[in-house]
Amino acid sequence: MPPESVRRAPVRRPEPPRRTVRFPVLAVVFVCAACGLVYELELVALASYLIGDSVTQASVVLSVMVFAMGVGSLLAKRLRCRAAVGFGLVEAGLALIGGCSAMVLYASFAWLGESRYVVVAFSLAIGVLIGAEIPLLMSLIQRAPGAADRSGQGRSRRSGRFGRSGRTGRKASTGDEDDAAGTVADLFAADYVGALVGGLAFPFLLLPWLGQLTGALVTGAVNAVAGGGLVLWVFRRDLTPRSRALLIAVNVSVLAVLATATVLVDDFEQAARRAVYGDRVRVAIHTELQEVVVTGGREGPPDLFLDGRLRVAGQDEYRYHEALVHPAMNGAHARVLIVGGGDGMAAREALRYPGVRSVTVVELDPGVVRLARTDPALATLNAQAFRDRRVRVVRADAFHWLRGATDRVQERYDVVISDLPDPGITPSTKLYSEEFYGLVGQVLTPAGRFAVHAGSVTDRPRTYWTVDATLRAAGFATRPYSASGRTPGFAAGPDRADRSSGTGRGPGDWGFLLALPGGRPPALGLAADAPRLRSLGEGTLAAAARRAERGRGPELPPSTLVHPRYGG
Repeated sequence: MPPESVRRAPVRRPEPPRRTVRFPVLAVVFVCAACGLVYELELVALASYLIGDSVTQASVVLSVMVFAMGVGSLLAKRLRCRAAVGFGLVEAGLALIGGCSAMVLYASFAWLGESRYVVVAFSLAIGVLIGAEIPLLMSLIQRAPGAADRSGQGRSRRSGRFGRSGRTGRKASTGDEDDAAGTVADLFAADYVGALVGGLAFPFLLLPWLGQLTGALVTGAVNAVAGGGLVLWVFRRDLTPRSRALLIAVNVSVLAVLATATVLVDDFEQAARRAVYGDRVRVAIHTELQEVVVTGGREGPPDLFLDGRLRVAGQDEYRYHEALVHPAMNGAHARVLIVGGGDGMAAREALRYPGVRSVTVVELDPGVVRLARTDPALATLNAQAFRDRRVRVVRADAFHWLRGATDRVQERYDVVISDLPDPGITPSTKLYSEEFYGLVGQVLTPAGRFAVHAGSVTDRPRTYWTVDATLRAAGFATRPYSASGRTPGFAAGPDRADRSSGTGRGPGDWGFLLALPGGRPPALGLAADAPRLRSLGEGTLAAAARRAERGRGPELPPSTLVHPRYGG
């Protein structure tokens, strides 16, 4: 008979296979990775929208976040002894910070006027929390039923039977190492696939359906449910009653905050918009590409903002558009091409010439054209330009459209007008490149004229003279000039609003360049059939040229697609 101790030993219940633990862990890794990338992309997108220069903002967010992930991985070592509660708190914090990041960032821009430091702070916080996820999950998996450490206990028992140096012990050790390596591979595979899904969901689902603010809040809620559910369900045995109560309270609080913010997001957005644009917001819509806001009362002219940047100041837009269009019309002007100009103001000025037979407007965002055609205030300001039969609107990226225009255009254009945001705004940079200007030269007549809005001569002289150098590198002879104006007191990034030493208030200047293919620089003047203008004359044009030339500095290299040289 066996010894009494053996007969009375309790029968051990078989441990559940670790596969039942690994699957929910990998599913949560997948979800959390998708949420983490959504937070990252949301910070990049909102920082680019609020601050400008998307290349710089993406570089700052990505580099700071990757650095912070490394810091988070190191800090996670201190939580390995309490990995379950640590992971639950990390995911709750990530859900709260990531979910609310868009609202806080927009609030800092609206009420404080500064959001750069907030972007860096959120990048650091989110990166640290994301970096702590994988090490804590590795600790949890290793402690799960059937994990390597528990296999080690069995291995110790086997070692007593076969000897520490026995073959079976060595095989078990190798198997555990392979199993650990497989666990790491599985975790990172789920992490990378989740990042792919999050990266695709952000532009194609969250932004068009929910917008940046609500999309971030919903993502945070999903993150909290996934992380909290994993710990409270799968790893509940690793929690003390106190830890379990703490996690439940924290997750319920986080979800309550996110739900409340989601309910109030519309009111918040309206209040923030009033803080940014004032109390006279008439229209606020989101097109497929950007936010479009029209402000102004019934009596005064409207102001048009695109992605928070002033594009048309109704008070003095005529100064800008007269200076942009009319010097280029001094000569043949039967066929006019306008690049940008979806507000219709440049087309309005070109249509004032009786000799104009056609005006082609190439605009990327049809929502802007639609609003300029249907909004009563904007339609009045652009004199119903888009209802004129001579105007044809092409929805296209101007660069790609011009690449195929040489074969499509039967007649060359007499005038090309570039009515675009400043080159310091990254999406516009390629439309200020030597390659783009080369395409423009192919659709111009031999005596055609090309007018370019090139930013402020006084506030951004390096940017302005880089445009001049780029035009000359593309084979154009140029004539610099500028126009003065007064803004309604709104500063929002490197565009028309910011024309007075970065303040956006008081008198400033717009910089322009008139270019001809080859030959001598064009003379500034007005056509014989020019309409009566409010801000331009022969004398003012001569003064505008002298004013611009006074700011000329040393020769600058041109900007190309592979080497853009506009710093904002």
